[in-house]
Amino acid sequence: MMADFLMGYSIQSWLESCPQGYLDGTDYGHQAGEKEPESLLDNETFREDAIRTTVQLIAGERAALAASSGLVNAAPDDPSKMFLATQTLDEARHVEIFTQRLYDLGVKKDELDSVISTYVNPNLVKFAEVLLEKVDKQDFIAGVVGQNIVLEGMAFSVFEMMHATNHTNNPKFAHTLSGTIADERRHVGFGENRIGSLIQAHPEKKEEIQKMQQEMTYHMLATFTDSFKTNEDIIEEVQAQTMNDSAPAVFHGVDLARADAREMEAVLANTVLGEFKTRLGRIGLEYLSPAA
Repeated sequence: MMADFLMGYSIQSWLESCPQGYLDGTDYGHQAGEKEPESLLDNETFREDAIRTTVQLIAGERAALAASSGLVNAAPDDPSKMFLATQTLDEARHVEIFTQRLYDLGVKKDELDSVISTYVNPNLVKFAEVLLEKVDKQDFIAGVVGQNIVLEGMAFSVFEMMHATNHTNNPKFAHTLSGTIADERRHVGFGENRIGSLIQAHPEKKEEIQKMQQEMTYHMLATFTDSFKTNEDIIEEVQAQTMNDSAPAVFHGVDLARADAREMEAVLANTVLGEFKTRLGRIGLEYLSPAA
């Protein structure tokens, strides 16, 4: 069993599938020469919205980088250490490519920290703090559930939704998202495949981990609510400009090119929560709804 696990999550497997596979020939995750659309760069409202959105991605990926690197020495076996080493590089790449997008959107390098501080959502910061508290305590089981099931599960759906809204109008950003989606799929798979047996061996950990998931979910949903409320007018403006010629952008049955902010928030939240319940169930945990 461990031999199969090692083969699926080895350094060699990562090299073949990722840097020598779907990322081969890319430039910061996208095709060489691709640029942000002029229609975005020339509209200050749209550009600021893109900056705000990208800051949230950087904040999430910084948390993932800190978590995956922090869990390497906590891992109980070499295959897990090796996988988390590859995940650490994935997360570092994500931080880099989304930071590069801020530069492409016109943010100056010496303004980076202040821009992130200005736009980062406080609920997303708290979401990360809950996870990193477990990592700091070298709690491998809770850390991997928080990182590879909750954080990565959220990121996977967020990236898929963003890909759906950008694949026609912003191929550069859509291509960047495609690589991160492939990475997140692999990370979530590791979480499911590795942690189930450890939870069975340590049933006393269930209550603590489920409470962590509950707290992280609360801050995640609050982040979604804040983000879509902030973007409500921008969503309407974009749709007003593109209603006649925009192609459908379907995400789990909802056409994002025509949905309002509340519909978008609902489909994203429902998708993420549905995935949480399924994946947590596979590893022997019960999903806990956040307190009102």
